[in-house]
Amino acid sequence: MCSLGLLGCSTPRSKPTLLLLRKPLFRSQPWAGQVFMLLWVSVLVLAPISGQFAAVSKPVISLQPPWTVLFQGQAVTLTCHVAEDKKWYRWYLGTKILREIPSNTLQVQDSGEYKCEIQGLPQSDGVSLTFSPAELILQAPPSVFEGDSLTLMCREKPGLSLKTRALYKNDKKLIDLGKKSSFHINHAGLKDSGEYRCIGSGTHCCASSSDAVRIQVQELFPRPILRANPSSPNPGEPVILTCETQLAAQKSDVRLWFQFFRDDWHLGSGWTGSLRTIVGKEDPSHYWCEAKAVSSRVLKSSQKVQLPVRIPVSPPRLTLSPPGTQAVEGDRLTLSCEAQTGSYPIEYQFLHEEVVLRKTKVTFRETATFQLYLKAEYSGTYFCTADNGLGIRRSQPVSLSVTVPVSRPVLTLSPPGPRAVEGDRLMLSCQARRGSPRILYQFYRGDVPLGSSSAPSAGGASFTVTLSAEYSGTYFCTADNGFGPQRSDPESLSVTVPASRPVLTLRAPRTRAVVGDMVEFRCEAHRGSPPIQYRFYHEDVILGSSWAPSGGGVSFNLSLTAEHSGNYSCEADNGLGAQHSEETSLSVTVPVSHPTLTLRVPRAQAVVGDVVELHCEAQSGSPPIRYRFYHEDITLGSNSAPSGGGASFNLSLTEELSGNYSCEADNGLGAQRSKTVPLSVTVPASRPILTLRAPGTRAMVGDMLELCCEAQSGSPPILYWFYHEDVILGSISAPSGGGASFNLSLTAERSGNYSCEADNGLGAQRSEAVTLSVTGLTGSRSGPVATGVAGGLLSVAGLVVMALLLYCRLPRRAGGRLTSDPSRSPSDSDPQEPTYYNVPGWMELQPVYGNVNPKAGDVMYSEVRIQEGNRHAAASNCAFGLLRTYLPSPGPATSRRPSRPQHSSVIYSQVKVASPPVSTAPRS
Repeated sequence: MCSLGLLGCSTPRSKPTLLLLRKPLFRSQPWAGQVFMLLWVSVLVLAPISGQFAAVSKPVISLQPPWTVLFQGQAVTLTCHVAEDKKWYRWYLGTKILREIPSNTLQVQDSGEYKCEIQGLPQSDGVSLTFSPAELILQAPPSVFEGDSLTLMCREKPGLSLKTRALYKNDKKLIDLGKKSSFHINHAGLKDSGEYRCIGSGTHCCASSSDAVRIQVQELFPRPILRANPSSPNPGEPVILTCETQLAAQKSDVRLWFQFFRDDWHLGSGWTGSLRTIVGKEDPSHYWCEAKAVSSRVLKSSQKVQLPVRIPVSPPRLTLSPPGTQAVEGDRLTLSCEAQTGSYPIEYQFLHEEVVLRKTKVTFRETATFQLYLKAEYSGTYFCTADNGLGIRRSQPVSLSVTVPVSRPVLTLSPPGPRAVEGDRLMLSCQARRGSPRILYQFYRGDVPLGSSSAPSAGGASFTVTLSAEYSGTYFCTADNGFGPQRSDPESLSVTVPASRPVLTLRAPRTRAVVGDMVEFRCEAHRGSPPIQYRFYHEDVILGSSWAPSGGGVSFNLSLTAEHSGNYSCEADNGLGAQHSEETSLSVTVPVSHPTLTLRVPRAQAVVGDVVELHCEAQSGSPPIRYRFYHEDITLGSNSAPSGGGASFNLSLTEELSGNYSCEADNGLGAQRSKTVPLSVTVPASRPILTLRAPGTRAMVGDMLELCCEAQSGSPPILYWFYHEDVILGSISAPSGGGASFNLSLTAERSGNYSCEADNGLGAQRSEAVTLSVTGLTGSRSGPVATGVAGGLLSVAGLVVMALLLYCRLPRRAGGRLTSDPSRSPSDSDPQEPTYYNVPGWMELQPVYGNVNPKAGDVMYSEVRIQEGNRHAAASNCAFGLLRTYLPSPGPATSRRPSRPQHSSVIYSQVKVASPPVSTAPRS
């Protein structure tokens, strides 16, 4: 870089720079005297060519008025400036050619970036114009430098009257302008850079704001640099100092004032940027300079520099860090070498026992250092040398002893191997391969110290122990020579102890072992090195085996069956001989199964009075077993089977003992019930009673005789036989018990003894004989009798029916109901004999009486109609005989069955008449 006495020079490495000249262009406004337009009359682009500079022209655009922001509708005149006139000028708007004219001026009204170009020269820099539609704009010059006078204009649109105006910088109010439109800064600085806008308030409207305008205050010139020629003078020689800086291209007309200093002494000043002075012997001193723009009061100072005066080096001094004569291998050692005086550059060498370790060159006042990590062979003497070409100087030697910490020791066991037997002797040897003596060795089992030994010189140490079971574990050793113990890798040793006699324990879920229970057999040897194999036995038969890899005991689970009762034992073996436990007995209790009940009777049927044996037996179950016997869930009794098997219970049968029987077996593990067994106790039929029922007080030939036979007790079905003089008349069965009736039409031969017999399979029972005398009267009975019967029937029918109702409502004994004779159905009746109908059962019947005289005039009926009230009671067949009345008829007549009203029972008493029919009373 050249001296600042020649303005406009550039260093060979600087970029091309624009040199600007300015002068005022107009004074059309009152404020125009304070605003100057930079008119670029010439621009020099400096480029280094063989150490000198050649000028290359470049056009520059100027503005009138000198603002980049204007209102829409206003115009700006652009002028393209060059050093000499050209034939044509080409104008650009953005990247498009706007116009090509012979004139260097152009008036525009459109926003955008404008450039101009002249034949043979590069394009000018662009100028951006904004024609704003806003009511308020802020106008500023296109460029501002340090020290420039800066004017900002806040202008409103014509016709807009603003009462007040305010200027904002970076969105903070800078100043209230009031009614003024301009703001002025006399000497702009870098601190004045920022984003500006103005806001105005009208008298009748709201506030208006301009667009923001970015103002960047540019540096006038950079901080100067002080240079000396020659750069390394000898003491007493002259030297030329140059204060170098570079004005901005647009400010090439600014003059700078230079001053030079040594330490705090003023050496000289002037408009030129150079000064000649003499370097003193007392140097090195610090030199610096100042550059000042007189017109704008911009002052900048260079950094202080020290001139490298060639002075011989003094003897250097070697220092070690960390200090001291002892160091540890592996530590980082820093060697520092420094000569107190001597011109730079200085070359330093670091040596160990005359062997060069490192060379280094220092070009400024600083200490030469060298670092290394210490090894055992680095013990010895160290020194350094310094040389700046005026003679080598050597430092005082420094001694250093490097101590080697012990390395990690190695532990060996003898005899080798991970397993040993209790009682063996074991030797532990520990040795560190490296380390400065004296070394202390210590031996450990786990974290318990066993002993220690010292090795004054190289080599290791050993320690001997007699093994017991407690010596199983991990062994290691440490070595220490004062720099901290080093630990060996661990060595595992397992001292094998023979397994002791194991103990077998049985664990059941309850006090007694029951079939189906899961029993745990636990076998454990209290001493013995793992792994231990356990075997389980039942009566010397192996059940299974299991390993205990970590020692202790093992378990074996067994689901019990009845066959698992017996003696159990276990065995422990770890390879040094099997040990057998004592035997343990186990009795497995079997819950009783569902018992089976068997009834044992002396005959095919169980009969009242028989002794029946109830035998209950569970097919499985541990004794003793308690058996209980039930009849319809009522306990009959119990019996015990101390040795298992079944039990019996004898019972003398009565009629009430029919029903369901069951039994229960219980051996303390839950009662089990058998299935029910039904038993029907058969009651032999009792001696029956024979009853003869005739229509009148005397049995007459032609009467219908009813023989009613009934056994008061006996299990149904009962078969009844009817006899006349031991001659069988017939038989009738009573399926549901009770009695049975047999009807017989009397003849003269029917006189004699009658009897009946009841038989239900357990032996027939004969009734007592009943004598019957049949009167020989035949044909029609006497007329007066028939007439009397016909006349008196209506009066006595009610009494007869009432007697019948009272008779039928009497409670009947169970099993005593009579069975009607099927031979007595109306379809089978003799037309000459009365016809009867079965009457349904009732509880409360209301009789209605009436005489019926059918068209056949030889028969008269006495009708009794029974209204149904309650059908829960039943009438005995034998009871209806009370209503049967037989009247003799002189001749045959057709019997007709009268109609029966719905929901009623009708009982007819038929009377045959021989005389002409009697008028029949109406039905009531």
